[in-house]
Amino acid sequence: MSWLLYISIAIIAIAFAFLVVYLIRTLKSLEKTLTNVASTVESLEKQMDGITKESEELLHKTNRLADDIQTKSESLDTVFTSVRELGDSLQRVNQSVRYVSERVSVKAEEQADNTAQAVQWGHVMIDLWSKWKAKKEAVTSDHHQSKEGS
Repeated sequence: MSWLLYISIAIIAIAFAFLVVYLIRTLKSLEKTLTNVASTVESLEKQMDGITKESEELLHKTNRLADDIQTKSESLDTVFTSVRELGDSLQRVNQSVRYVSERVSVKAEEQADNTAQAVQWGHVMIDLWSKWKAKKEAVTSDHHQSKEGS
């Protein structure tokens, strides 16, 4: 039976050796995997640093752009205020012109009869003046003819 003990120990030793060999292979494979993971993580860290720097630059540019837009917007506010004031002024001028036009129309209607009468009197005066001038010319031409005939 002692030979059974030696065979059992030999089988245990061989099994232990196989176990150690497979364990070593597994550990070496795990080492390669962990090395790859480490290099991947290192690469990701570098990429993240680049992305972080670019993000910070983009954020700074965005802030500068927002400040520029704010400044330009404030300067446009004065333009819009001026345009609004100009519009108000034009509206007041339009109201004044409308008021004056209405007043002129009302006065013209009130004075329409007087104007018509003045025009009639003007025609009468022109007719009288024309007749007077014609008589004067007739008298003058008769006077010249009588002097020539004598």
